[in-house]
Amino acid sequence: MKKCLFGFGILISNWCFSQENDSKVKVSLFDGIAVAGYVDHGAFINFTGPNVNFKHKSTKMMIGMLPSVRIKEDHSNGTKNSPIMPTLGVGFALVYRKLALQIPFYYNTKTATENGAWKMGLGLGYSFK
Repeated sequence: MKKCLFGFGILISNWCFSQENDSKVKVSLFDGIAVAGYVDHGAFINFTGPNVNFKHKSTKMMIGMLPSVRIKEDHSNGTKNSPIMPTLGVGFALVYRKLALQIPFYYNTKTATENGAWKMGLGLGYSFK
C-alpha cells in the first residue's frame, strides 16, 4: 500500500508541476463516475464521492471517498451478516476519456476470528460526464 501511495504521489507531482496550461487541480463532491469491481472475495459498486482530482487533457486522476455497496456472502458459522452492505471506502481512480480504473480500499472490522484490516480492490467503470 505504501508503494502504491508513493507512486501515485510521484505521478501527481510530475503532472502538477509541468509547464502546460491545460492542467487543473480541483475539489469535487461528485464526478458522475460509476464503478464495479472486486475486493476481498466479493464485489462492490460505487459512485465517486468527495475527491481531489487533477485533470490533464483527457486524463483525470483522483483520490477521494467512495460511497459503495459491497456484495459478499458471509461463510461464518452461527449468525451471519447481510450479503449486501452499504459502506464507505477511500481510493484512487484514473479516468481516461470515459473509461475509469479504480483502486479502492475498504476497512473490514474486527470479528471473533480475524483482526480488522484494510482490503485493496480493483474496479472498472464509466464516466458519465
